[in-house]
Amino acid sequence: MKEIFIPPSVSWRCLRVWQRNRDAYMKFYKVSLVGSLGDPILYLLAMGYGLGNFLEQMEGMSYVKFIAPGLVISSAMFSASFECTYGSYLRMIYLKTYDAIIATPLSIEDVVAGDILWGATKGIINGMIMFLVIWAFGLIDSYWAIGIPLLIGLVSFLFASLSMITTAFVPNFEAFNYYITIFLTPMFFFSGVFFPLTRFPPWVTTLSKFLPLTYAVDISRSLIYGNPSWIIAWWTLLLSVPSWIFFGLAVNLTKRRIIK
Repeated sequence: MKEIFIPPSVSWRCLRVWQRNRDAYMKFYKVSLVGSLGDPILYLLAMGYGLGNFLEQMEGMSYVKFIAPGLVISSAMFSASFECTYGSYLRMIYLKTYDAIIATPLSIEDVVAGDILWGATKGIINGMIMFLVIWAFGLIDSYWAIGIPLLIGLVSFLFASLSMITTAFVPNFEAFNYYITIFLTPMFFFSGVFFPLTRFPPWVTTLSKFLPLTYAVDISRSLIYGNPSWIIAWWTLLLSVPSWIFFGLAVNLTKRRIIK
């Protein structure tokens, strides 16, 4: 049990796994992008410009401007999560990609770390495309938004690691529904993406303080609309430290599953 909490031994060779996944992705990236970005763009159009016409301003801005920063971050979250759940499980169990790579000089730790890095990359790709979409709609008001790519990268890495921990335990594809339905989806709706948390019951506000997406959405909104403060540094720390902890746990737990 103690070995789970020992920092994993990961080498630069994990980048070869990342490269392998990138090459495979480039063969069908157009279809993948359409599927990944459909939901966030639909939310932006339907809720931002549709429902937004019937709502009053949110925190001094139009509704579409209020939800745009959260959609950028949630797009990265979902993309990284799906890649390191369904994608990683497929490669690990059905395609036997992990077994094939381990037969080379790469270690199990390298394979898992490379897969997590690829999941984070998928999150960055989709998050950045969504960021460019809201920029094209004229929803960015500040040069502070230049920090959004770093935030997208951090969020993508965090949720790629969390999702790989889930993959280390699930017995089949259907079990991912619990992770998505019980964890990801409620967090998407109760982290301030669509409505200010002050409008929710107190228990929801309290719960949201334990959800990483809450802090990511607050940082995103502060950067995009040019009102950052020193508390952003604290919020970033709350995202960064767990990211590396979850990364180490994900590598060790997945290694234990593969060995067994």
